[in-house]
Amino acid sequence: MSDTKILIVEDELLIAKGLSRKLKKLGYTVIDIVSSGTKAIQRATEVKPDLILMDIVIKGDIDGIETATQIHEQLGIPVVYLTAYADDQTLDRAETTGSYGYILKPFKDRELHATIKMALKKHQQQADVQQSLLKTQVFSEEKSQLLSMVAHDIRNPLTTIQGSSEILQYYQHKLTEEKQVKHFERIQFAIDNINQMLEDILILGKTGARKLSFEPIPLNALAFCQSILEQFQSTTKQHQLTFCSQKECSQTYLDGKLLSHILANLLSNAIKYSPEGGNIHLEVCGDEQQMIFRVRDQGIGIPPEYQAKLFEQFERADNVGKIPGTGLGLCIVKQAVDLHQGTITMESELGVGTTFTVVLPVLKGDGEMGS
Repeated sequence: MSDTKILIVEDELLIAKGLSRKLKKLGYTVIDIVSSGTKAIQRATEVKPDLILMDIVIKGDIDGIETATQIHEQLGIPVVYLTAYADDQTLDRAETTGSYGYILKPFKDRELHATIKMALKKHQQQADVQQSLLKTQVFSEEKSQLLSMVAHDIRNPLTTIQGSSEILQYYQHKLTEEKQVKHFERIQFAIDNINQMLEDILILGKTGARKLSFEPIPLNALAFCQSILEQFQSTTKQHQLTFCSQKECSQTYLDGKLLSHILANLLSNAIKYSPEGGNIHLEVCGDEQQMIFRVRDQGIGIPPEYQAKLFEQFERADNVGKIPGTGLGLCIVKQAVDLHQGTITMESELGVGTTFTVVLPVLKGDGEMGS
């Protein structure tokens, strides 16, 4: 209880000092005594008390009720009124300010203590409800934003699929084999794009529901990375994907699913944001304490002003143009890295390329961090 700080607003000094002694005896901390509404607002702003005991009739241009109204609106600090009388009109006016109760003079220890405890509890409950409502509102807004963005982004690959399939359906006999293959590739690329969007949404849903778990298993990191790299190489002819590694770091304990999310998103971004093609490198190295995965591209780069919010949901840089995406991939990567208790860093230069470096602690066979 000694942590509860109380400000007394009372223009009768003897009454205020008597009240202060009672509060200290009950275990509360009295941080100040003031006699006017203006001074009360000033001190409340400066010291941020947990509770204010406010006399209704005080010195100055504004009474206790008006003072409490301003404090409630500006600072959200709970106020309990002190009064020698409690006529209906005064109580009705006090109620409109969001009062947390009132105490009649002369003060009795038991009533004083009970009213303060109830006021603090009511304030905490209201704060909890407000926080819950805020979280619900944020979740609802994020869900609406996600659905709107996905509907918009899926429409583009669906248009591609529809256009190329209609051309193949009605004009296939007039197309060269090369042009037919090109349309099939456009369809496949569009399907892959949709699949990636849906995968990102499902993963994000699991992280929001705390269902994304960390389950390390024995893993040959080199073979694992080579397999993923080969899958991505088969999806592009414009890019040359290369792999560099240290053989001695091949066997380790990591979560294969999470590592797949990390590498797949980083490689997908490297390809996507290198529209002119070029080399993409995946490097793996490590020792007994950590594994390092580095993905480097020669793409469009990331603007400096965007880099601070790189891992936030729905965020995409201004220079992506018409390149499709939901802005969820790097958010998923960050959460997968965090579950490994690892780190991710980025270096980028516009028009030159981007390098992401992921460092994951090496685990022992029993799932504990290596030393």
